[in-house]
Amino acid sequence: MAGVVGVIPARYGSTRLEGKVLADIGGKPMIQHVWERAGRAKLIDDLIVAVDDRRVYEAAEKFGAHVIMTSPSHTCGTERVEEAVRKLDCGIAVNIQGDEPFIEPVTIDEAIQPLIDDPALPMATVMRRITSENDLQDPGVVKVVTDLNGLALYFSRSLIPYPRKRENLQAFEHIGVYSFRKDFLSKFVKMKPTPLEQTELLEMLRALENGYRIKVVLTKHTGETLSVDTAQDLESARKLYERMVAHGRRKGK
Repeated sequence: MAGVVGVIPARYGSTRLEGKVLADIGGKPMIQHVWERAGRAKLIDDLIVAVDDRRVYEAAEKFGAHVIMTSPSHTCGTERVEEAVRKLDCGIAVNIQGDEPFIEPVTIDEAIQPLIDDPALPMATVMRRITSENDLQDPGVVKVVTDLNGLALYFSRSLIPYPRKRENLQAFEHIGVYSFRKDFLSKFVKMKPTPLEQTELLEMLRALENGYRIKVVLTKHTGETLSVDTAQDLESARKLYERMVAHGRRKGK
């Protein structure tokens, strides 16, 4: 039995940047960067790339990934993850975003550990502290607030909490790595979209609106990360990769 299976959903037809998972970053397709970094997570027993297009299948197979072809009709990555693990003998499935070429392996482990520690938890995810004023106001940066036990109270594209006293403001960004207990994942994808989810376009609200707990871990990682959604993001990712390579060379001297 593979206790923990990581799944990288890799859809070709992205609305804002079609084929982005195959976009070149430093001589490798973006999906390969995600796969290589996710493969260094200590708590994953198996890693799968779940695709919906032959071009992505062949590219992933070429760099040695375990690839599964999934339905092109899925509406979100979570549905693709569920299909990929449906027939597997595993206890936990982890959704690892295919457009995060610099995902930190420790962040993936941080999302998994709560489900290992607490068998009653259905799912978990990760957050980081927001330090940029632009990020506080950017609806593309999803915010999360938790209770005193680290359980999610709400996810929003708006700034939460509202800083009535600015000097005490602590805001956190939700990082899109999700771990699901497999049996809960099967239930989750069958649930109908909920009102708050449809308003914010954030599927984690579906779990909260149905009364399920989500553990949110504050990541220890403080380095740069980047989600690639647009051509501008892709250019930023290429520049970040060049800086990382140059930094590695300097450290090696």
